Amino acid sequence: MTRPLMRPLMGVVCLAATTALTAPPVLAQEAAPVVAAERAFAADGLALGIDRSFHKWSAPDAILIAGGQVLNARAAYPGTTDLDPAAPTLVWWPNWAGVAKSGDMGFTTGGVERGGERRGHYFTIWKRQADGAWRWVYDGGSGASSAEVPPASSEPMILATATVGSDSPEAAMAEVRAAEAALAVAAATDSRSAHLAVLAEDGRLYVAPRPPAIGRDAYADALSGWPPVFAFGPTMGGGASDAGDLAWTWGEATWQGAGGAARAGHYVRLWQKRPEGWKLAFAQLIAAPPPQPAAPAS
Repeated sequence: MTRPLMRPLMGVVCLAATTALTAPPVLAQEAAPVVAAERAFAADGLALGIDRSFHKWSAPDAILIAGGQVLNARAAYPGTTDLDPAAPTLVWWPNWAGVAKSGDMGFTTGGVERGGERRGHYFTIWKRQADGAWRWVYDGGSGASSAEVPPASSEPMILATATVGSDSPEAAMAEVRAAEAALAVAAATDSRSAHLAVLAEDGRLYVAPRPPAIGRDAYADALSGWPPVFAFGPTMGGGASDAGDLAWTWGEATWQGAGGAARAGHYVRLWQKRPEGWKLAFAQLIAAPPPQPAAPAS
């Protein structure tokens, strides 16, 4: 299920590039501002309502994917609707988080409760703005089970920060687009093997309605819940960190559903650069609503 609708991305140049590549990794504690931003966002959801909290915490170009559409967050949530005390409460909290070694981009994901009932997971990409404030650039949901997620009072697990990066965000995105293109080619004939070849051992894969898969054995089992082949379109958006070590992407996907019905949706992915190359730290598929049956001829 989709959280956004329920909760209602010459010398000086060389020196800079070298510094980005050789700077010490950001410690795990550096993910704390991202976790704090997510928690403040969630708290505002209860205090201000979904419309005002989503508007307040989103960047001007932030997107969400819901109902098969990619929407500008501030257009979807203009921030003009007050909290409805009678509406079911929407609560979410970070269970896993990470940050780029340049400290300008991060993510969190965790459980969602609506009206006291656990209803899946959210996934948010955060970017530090020019004024130092953290704002999210992507927010989406998944129907992956959150039954086993630790409570909101627990501290989230932290993805180890990368030790390598690309020369620039632009270079990182070019490399990631190439990795995505290779994944698309492989997934067109064997989705399971294609994903297993690029998933990071410490990453997560969301295949609804299963719980998040963590680790190779869990990946292999979870992938049996996805179609055997996908048609993944090219990267349509996303962004990379200043250090070129973390990048997120989204694009379109089509596949055959139950009974051979044509289905469509979007993929959302988080890539992290490792010494051996780019690895998929997070992946999910957001299915569009199934097509409605044609009305009988009159």
